[in-house]
Parts: sequence; structure tokens; C-alpha cells
Amino acid sequence: MQQQPVVDYRTEPSQYRHWSFEVEGSMARLKLDIAEDGGIRPGYKLKLNSYDLGVDVELHDALNRIRFEQPQVRTVIVTSGKDRIFCSGANIFMLGVSSHAWKVNFCKFTNETRNGMEDSSKHDGLKFLAAVNGACAGGGYELALACDDIVLIDDRSSSVSLPEVPLLGVLPGTGGLTRVTDKRHVRHDLADIFCTSVEGVRGQRAVDWRLVDAIAKPAQFAEAVNQRAATLSEQSSRSASGKGIQLTKLQRQASADALNYTHVSVLIDRSKRSATLTVKAPQGAQPSSIEAIENAGAAWWPLAMGRELDDAILHLRTNELDIGTWILKTEGDAAAVLAADKSLIAHKDHWLVQQTLGLLRRTFARLDVSSRSLFALIEPGSCFAGMLAELAFCADRAYMLVLPDDAQREPVIQLDEFNFGLLPLVNDQSRLQRRFYEESAPLEAALAAVGKALNGDAAQQLGLVTASLDDIDWEDEIRIAMEERAAMSPDALTGLEANLRFASHENMATRIFGRLSAWQNWIFNRPNAVGEKGALKLYGTGQKAGFDFNRV
Repeated sequence: MQQQPVVDYRTEPSQYRHWSFEVEGSMARLKLDIAEDGGIRPGYKLKLNSYDLGVDVELHDALNRIRFEQPQVRTVIVTSGKDRIFCSGANIFMLGVSSHAWKVNFCKFTNETRNGMEDSSKHDGLKFLAAVNGACAGGGYELALACDDIVLIDDRSSSVSLPEVPLLGVLPGTGGLTRVTDKRHVRHDLADIFCTSVEGVRGQRAVDWRLVDAIAKPAQFAEAVNQRAATLSEQSSRSASGKGIQLTKLQRQASADALNYTHVSVLIDRSKRSATLTVKAPQGAQPSSIEAIENAGAAWWPLAMGRELDDAILHLRTNELDIGTWILKTEGDAAAVLAADKSLIAHKDHWLVQQTLGLLRRTFARLDVSSRSLFALIEPGSCFAGMLAELAFCADRAYMLVLPDDAQREPVIQLDEFNFGLLPLVNDQSRLQRRFYEESAPLEAALAAVGKALNGDAAQQLGLVTASLDDIDWEDEIRIAMEERAAMSPDALTGLEANLRFASHENMATRIFGRLSAWQNWIFNRPNAVGEKGALKLYGTGQKAGFDFNRV
């Protein structure tokens, strides 16, 4: 059943209620000033600079605008527009009145947004500094943790804290526990004290424990922030010049069971609880020079398609909870996709191409961490080539039709450089590396097939698809596979898919997502958190939580 009202992830600065940003040369100052009455859903007020999904929708948009519209920006200063409060984290009353599914999707999106900041720092040279100018708790500190550098105002009251365990009976939902250890290397016993205390840590102790990088007295705070931001800018690889492009609002036509963009379409079959996402190849002459790419701007196919696919994924994840299977298809001229790939590869050091590759990387990674079954169907008219072949490699299963008696219509897969690391998973592996556990023989065989049009039999022999089926068996085999999937427990499938998709390399990002889906997902369902006497339910009422003290 579709949730109401529908969440729309499309926004622009003129519609922001919670964020603003101003650009000062190579620095952008991103200010959080949350409107108390600006919740995305009724029933709570966003007091103390606490956030809900709507706040992070704006943040996601603002980050993309800085990436694409302000190429001269090398450092983003994240700070508060309120006095003596940086951010108190996710709004607790919002969590208390929200469904379990809403809480989990909210946490996943906030994780992706903060992971995206780190992704930009690592790959694109866009650096982030948290100027913590007041109390900083829970998700507020998790936002600061996503930055490269944290400066805390030393005013004898401002502190950083992760109070979820003692106050709410849950875990920090946006990677706090993982970043404290994996990123900031806080000693585990000190982290234990920190994460079981309500009052937080301030001043020099916060520096000594590695919770922040520096402190500054109120009179010197602004200067200290600017100096550290300038140092970060010197470390950035971002272009000091370049003409930004405007990210125009995505246009889509929506109906009860369909979404249609220029390059992406979504068709929902509610009886089968499935959605078919079709990505279309570029049409007509495509720009190949930097000048032509810049002139195309937001209409340039790789950028436009990536933004549309991202929006479609977010729409389905948030608004179509019972649509458990996503069928991935492509449509159009494979040669056009490969030509677009060639232009991206040729100009990959240019700032606009870098940012486009970053958006594509994060969008495809959003598929990998989505709790939906992904099936790719490679049929006549498909263009699973290069970049779009990654859709097949994202899938839990990929089925390919073989037509030995109709070579003109027989679908093919074509590989290029995009399939060998340009769009990695969040664990930094290419999807082919993940597929073959980095074994040299199948990877070398795949590399040797670059530039070849591989039919179903050839693709299956190389291990690139799950099965190649002839037209006699195709419809029945696909129908049976889909029906079997739809009949299984969604909870078990979510766990299965997450385990299998990230079966080898682990890093901080995979641990954040894994712990969210395993630990936090479980804790959010427990009576100690959400029961009648659960800590999350009773927060703010003055009543003491009643815990079941059995360890399970």
C-alpha cells in the first residue's frame, strides 16, 4: 500500500526551509537553521535544530548544487544558524510517531547523504569542515563525523554526544558508532563511556579523546574555522576555475502505477508486487568535446539519466514499500551508450565529468544497498553496454534471452572501462570484482572480452549472467522466478541480499549499512525501545522506561 502523502525528493534552494548556503571564493558556508513547524509530516515540532527526512532532502539537494553549480568551491563549512545549538540530531518525537519502515528508510537515506560527503572528499576533492558552534548531539554529531575536520566551540557548555543508548534505548542510526572507531580511532573503552553518557564531552577532553580535531574560544572561533577551512582547501583537488551548470528541476509524469522521465521509466505491477525500471540510451547526436558537454549542462545524458534514476530509486524506496522486486531493463542503441562512456573516460579529469561520475557512482551504489530484490532482464532492444551493463551486475540475478535463429534481434552485453572500477560499490570493489571474488582468471577473461558483443551463451560462459534462456523457456522461467521470489519473507530476503551483495570486502561504509540493517533494525523493533514502556516511546513524557533486562 502506498504511503500518504507521497514524498517528493525534488527541491531547490527557493523551497528550502531548513538550510541555506553562501559561497565565499573557494569556500561555501552551509547553515542549518531548522524551522520548528517545517516537519515533512504532521505530529511533531523540529525543536533544538532537530531534523527529519525533509531536512535531509534539502541537504542532499544542496550538496549536489555545490558540486555542480559551484565548481570553484573546495571546502564546505557545515555550521548552525541558531545560537548555542549546532544540531540535536533526528527529532525524537518524529521517530516516536513513525512506522518502523519509515524510521529505517529515513536512517538509510541520511546514511547515504553523509556517506556521499565522504565519497566527494575521497574522489572529487570536495572537503568538509564541521564548525560546531553549540550543543551537538546524536545525529548532529553524526553529521559532524561525516566531515573531514571538526572544530568545537569552547564555551564551557557546548559538547558532542551520542546519547541514544541511555536516552532512547537504541543505537545511533547514522553511522556514529562506526565512525567513532573506524574513522576517528577513539579508543574502545573511551568510546564505551562516550556512548553510554548523556551529558557529552566538551573542551580539551573532546580533543584528547579524538572526538573533535580542535577547539576554539568564542572570540577566536570564526578565525579558527576559516583558517582550518583554508588548509582543507589547499588539500583539495577541485578546480579553482570552471563555469558551473544549473541543476534544473527534474521533470516527470506520474500516475498511480507509473513514473516517466526523459531517460528513465517506472511501471508498477501491484498484483505481482514488482516495478520495472527501464533506463534508455541517449538519442541523437551527443556532445563529445568539453565545450559541448558544458553547453549541454544538466541535459547531458549521463548527468540527466543519473539524476532521474536516483529520483526513481528514492521514490520507490520511500513511497512503494510493498513493491519488493525491481526488474531492471535497458532500451536503445548500445553504440550510443558506449560513445557516451568514451566521452566520459576521455574527459574524466575535467571537473564536470568528475562530478557526473560521482553522481553516477553514488546512484548505482544506492541500488546496491536498497532492500529490494533486483532482477535484470536482457531482452531484444536492450542496451546493457558499458555503464548500463552495471545494472545487470547490480542485480541479484540476471537473465538473458538467446535467439540463435535471429541474430538481428538477439540481445548482447558489451563491456568497457566502466565495468572495471569506474563505478565501484561502497566497499571500493568493482561489481565484477565482487562477482568473481577478485579471482584473476574470470576477471582476465572478462577483460579480454572488452569491445565484443556477447550473446547469452557467451555471457553465461564468462559468468556475466545467471542464465541464458531460449524463447521457448523464457516466459515460464522468468514467471516462476518472480513468483517464487514474491512468495518469500521480505525480512529474510533483505538479510539474504545484503549478505550476498557484500560477501567479501568490508570497509567503514559496508559496516555502517550492515549494522543499520542488522543491529539497529532489530533494536527498533524491540519493546525496550518501542514498546508501551520503551525508552523511545516515553522520551519527553517524564516517565521512566521499563526494560526487559533479559539479554538476548
